[in-house]
Amino acid sequence: MHEQHHIIIPSPDPLPIEQAIRALKASILEYAPGTIDASGEKSGTLAVFRQTIPAIDPLKWLSAQSLFPRIFWMNRERDYMTAAIGAADTITHEGAESNEENFKRLGSAMTGKSPDARYFGGFRFNSTETGDPAWEAFPPLSFTLPLLQLSREGSLHTLTCHLWTTAADGAEAAVHRATEALNQLQAAPDKSDDEIPSLLSVTHNPTRDGWIHACEKALEAFASGSMEKIMLARQTVLEFTEAFSPLLFLQNYPYPDNATYRFYFEPSRGQAFFSFTPERLYRRNGQSLVTEALAGTHSKTNAAQEDNYARDALLSSEKDIREHRFVRDMIYDELQPACSSVDMEEGVRVLQLNRLAHLYNLCRAELKEEFSNEPAVLSLMHPTPAVGGVPKKEAMRRIPDLETFSRGWYAAPAGWVSSNSAEFCVGIRSALVNGQTAYLYSGAGLVKGSDPAAEWDEVEQKIGDLMSLTRPKA
Repeated sequence: MHEQHHIIIPSPDPLPIEQAIRALKASILEYAPGTIDASGEKSGTLAVFRQTIPAIDPLKWLSAQSLFPRIFWMNRERDYMTAAIGAADTITHEGAESNEENFKRLGSAMTGKSPDARYFGGFRFNSTETGDPAWEAFPPLSFTLPLLQLSREGSLHTLTCHLWTTAADGAEAAVHRATEALNQLQAAPDKSDDEIPSLLSVTHNPTRDGWIHACEKALEAFASGSMEKIMLARQTVLEFTEAFSPLLFLQNYPYPDNATYRFYFEPSRGQAFFSFTPERLYRRNGQSLVTEALAGTHSKTNAAQEDNYARDALLSSEKDIREHRFVRDMIYDELQPACSSVDMEEGVRVLQLNRLAHLYNLCRAELKEEFSNEPAVLSLMHPTPAVGGVPKKEAMRRIPDLETFSRGWYAAPAGWVSSNSAEFCVGIRSALVNGQTAYLYSGAGLVKGSDPAAEWDEVEQKIGDLMSLTRPKA
């Protein structure tokens, strides 16, 4: 059943944000009487009220808002950025079912929706995981159509309100939510003096000895021939002196030009999952798909080292080249039956970050019509061998036995989806904040010949950016 949808632009010219808010409110009140048709169908009606505005920093704007959920998304190219608050519509599901069932549930919920509606959210890495109270606010499936969002796409800045109504909910309630949210909007501060509070303690789960033991068990599986690669993760638990806004991690991130996605989802005050991830899962536009193979890591031990130091070290590392080849070949092979064409780059290139560099291949593909939907693509792509392993099913079976914590949304698909397009990153280099406790997550890919101690050091490097934010400023 298709929803009705409309786009309303109060003024063709950019308006200062105070005027834009008034114009959006007036348009909503004028539009509201015709929101629900006489049939009262529950398919719903979406009206998108969008006004261009002068440039405003979306992240600063978000920090001033007190309506939840608070959401932030920025793609790796930094040409699309959205800060959003409130929920016009939600797609959520609790329950320990398979990943594939939740992918199907998302696909069914998006059928017939407006292509102008982008829902932001994510999944759990393994939807069958249960029982970890730290992840209680982050169910196996959770996507939100924001009530209000401030976006920058290219050079265009917009303020958008989504008015979603159904016969069951009623136009009056939807209009009240939207106008109240507009009334509560706060101006973005010029600067913030807020800082992340002092650290009380840092612990690792597993400990270094536990990590080495888990890696050794994985290496035994390689020796037996049952596996070729697995990614094992570590949880670093930070206790602070007091609760704080998790958004401070994004506001204070010291490397704004780093080639990473930024994903932030705060369903209620002080509870947030966020990621500074270099890894794209995929970008789909109709039947056109862009994905990539990203694996193999080398750190830059000091800022004076040129990028070619890490590049040359990676390209001459047999272990990293082999790890990357597993990822590249598996992605290529899994795409073949679902695509009419797959163009995987032959030559390996290097993605340079501030502290790290990774081996990288871009892949463009054309999906067959029956596979050009999120359930099909997500089932194909998640987990990538960079965060799961080879073979995929065996790695997914072994990971819960080898790790001593729940991954939750870590290493899972996170991003946005509409009825005809989507973009998902892989939620690595990430953290979960609950009050005054933060859980940092990162992992390392193991293949035959991996050194557990060296992989521990690699995990330390990968969380280095986040750990640097917890140190007192000079």
